[in-house]
Amino acid sequence: MADLVKKYCSYIKRTMEKGDSKKARNLILAGLKEEDIRIRFAADKRMPKAYRELSRIAINSTRKGMARPDSYAWTNIFAPVEILECFGLNCVSIECIASFLSGFFLEDYCIDYAENHGIAPTLCSYHKSFVGGVDAGIIPTPKFAVTTSMICDGNINTFHYLSRKHAIEHYIIDVPDEYSEGAVAYVVSQLEEMIGMLEELCGKKFDVCELRRILHRENQSKELLREFVRIQKDRCFPSTLTLNMYLLFATHLQIGSPEVLKFFQHLVEEAKGYPVYEGKKLFWVHLFPYYQETLQQYFNYGKQYCIQAGDMNLDYMEPLDINRPLEALAKKMLLNLYNGPFERKVEGISKLVDEIGSDAVINFCHWGCKQSSGGVMLLKEEMKKKDIPMLILDGDAMDRRNSHDGQIKTRLEAFLELLDAEGENV
Repeated sequence: MADLVKKYCSYIKRTMEKGDSKKARNLILAGLKEEDIRIRFAADKRMPKAYRELSRIAINSTRKGMARPDSYAWTNIFAPVEILECFGLNCVSIECIASFLSGFFLEDYCIDYAENHGIAPTLCSYHKSFVGGVDAGIIPTPKFAVTTSMICDGNINTFHYLSRKHAIEHYIIDVPDEYSEGAVAYVVSQLEEMIGMLEELCGKKFDVCELRRILHRENQSKELLREFVRIQKDRCFPSTLTLNMYLLFATHLQIGSPEVLKFFQHLVEEAKGYPVYEGKKLFWVHLFPYYQETLQQYFNYGKQYCIQAGDMNLDYMEPLDINRPLEALAKKMLLNLYNGPFERKVEGISKLVDEIGSDAVINFCHWGCKQSSGGVMLLKEEMKKKDIPMLILDGDAMDRRNSHDGQIKTRLEAFLELLDAEGENV
């Protein structure tokens, strides 16, 4: 099966190299449809039923976006997608689309295409892959695009570049680093301006009652997520690096939808049926390099080592005030784990590690992501105070050519040996 997939992906790449972007896109869409069918009828038996639902949510959201560009929007994972949902727009982050391109083994072509057309080699590989895919005509342009100033300094430049080049209506939300009533009002004023743009673009009036319904489902979903995290303290729900990435669709891009609420209901119900876990429980920080062979070997449905949770899926867990929906969304961005000084992230991760009783922390520093690499030692110092072992791994979560599996294997196995030895000495 793996060989057949690689042959199919090689055929797509040859099609792209010939310049037939429309055919290449159709081949990608056909591949996504086949993957959806495989998940429905022939999924890995180790994959929980809830995660089969999640996989289909992620796959079909991306497939629908690429097949119907008039009804999808580019975002980052921190954008207020709830507002876009009110206008019937399907939100897909540029990083998630880039990840799917990598899943088709196409990231090298897209990255090279971007660099050969003037994009700096130092730009994050997620962004280079996405830019190359758009400029090559493989990724269709959307009806609307929105991002925030949070965390990633590449996001704004990428959105500006693509929006100017391809005449895309877009909005950049400037999110202050510090929380205050003035900051909330400032962000709300931007949301109101963006809503005005969407009303004109979509020919539809904004329905605040619909937004309240979406936020109500989001609150229900987040409460179920909190319950799932509590269950993970004693149990380990079978997962993979890819499934942890797919969870971003449920916690961010499709949050508030009926499908996601149903997924979380099934997730909690199914997780309760798993036995107490006796292995090592790890908390993951930042991105999941899903294709790394050694990491797959140890963490995909791992029996001895289990990834309990990742910080990106738990970046804001407070209930939203549905009576003041725009203020609630502004607060969600301002007080996000990833907004503001790195100390906020350190404090938030420290609390989460305590809450779910993690045995260790792994922080993957993605090449090109300055905030992760720049602040990681602050987190390590905090974990040292708590006597929580922490491993820092460096690599590229997107571009396989920058993969150093041998180095990761050496460092990871040494870390796990120490972790096992520490447990034996207790």
